[in-house]
Amino acid sequence: MAKSSGTIRVGIGGWTYEPWRGAFYPDKWPQKRELEYAAGKLTSIEVNGTYYGSQKPETFAKWHDETPEGFVFSLKAPRFATNRRVLAEGGETIERFFASGLTELKQKLGPINWQLAPTKKFDPADIEAFFKLMPKELGGLKLRHVVEARHESFRHPEFIDLAKAHGVAIVVAGDAEYPQFADVTAPFVYARIMGTKEGEALGYSKKALDTWAKRAKAWAAGEVPEGLETATPQRADGKARDVFLYVISGHKVMNPAAAMALMERLG
Repeated sequence: MAKSSGTIRVGIGGWTYEPWRGAFYPDKWPQKRELEYAAGKLTSIEVNGTYYGSQKPETFAKWHDETPEGFVFSLKAPRFATNRRVLAEGGETIERFFASGLTELKQKLGPINWQLAPTKKFDPADIEAFFKLMPKELGGLKLRHVVEARHESFRHPEFIDLAKAHGVAIVVAGDAEYPQFADVTAPFVYARIMGTKEGEALGYSKKALDTWAKRAKAWAAGEVPEGLETATPQRADGKARDVFLYVISGHKVMNPAAAMALMERLG
């Protein structure tokens, strides 16, 4: 009997980026149809616009309608909630964010990425209070949360335990300057890989693409991938998990090519 695996979705950050015109989007492709094109080649996109400002319900509805069934958007939570000295004081901002029309995405609403400032240090009481501000559901949609901790002080068993207790995933930063926490703390895994390079035809070497594809398959099957840093010892539990893998930053013009090459390896 074959071991069950979760769904692996692969994507990029956003879809509006001028250097992608001609490199990813065909020449003279209409800009207003770029989301439609990107969603036809990838299975998920991490939206950065929600980090910088609020969107309208009509915008979320438009994104829903321009993408195929099964496509998923992850949204970056607003910076006014995450770029604070005291995260627990961001309740009003968090409430406004979840009242801004996210339910218009319906089943295409994926994880919410709470990206912390690189200077934010681990404060157990503040992090626990912050996790408690994250709603579990919205308009009948079950919500998934992931925190992007970018300070070395988060390499602490207490942080991992708090994330597990609240069902919050931790971003796995790949090929990045930020600390890596590949500890599995939720029913899904969220990785952001940032190592695409100029001069690589697919952004990453074939060996690196093979490695990340293998890691994604391991996570999806409840296994422990090799070669990643964790704050606590990890054990395979055989539980199927959905995986969200985004090719972000790095040599950005090549990120769509790297994402598509990963999808090809994942079948």
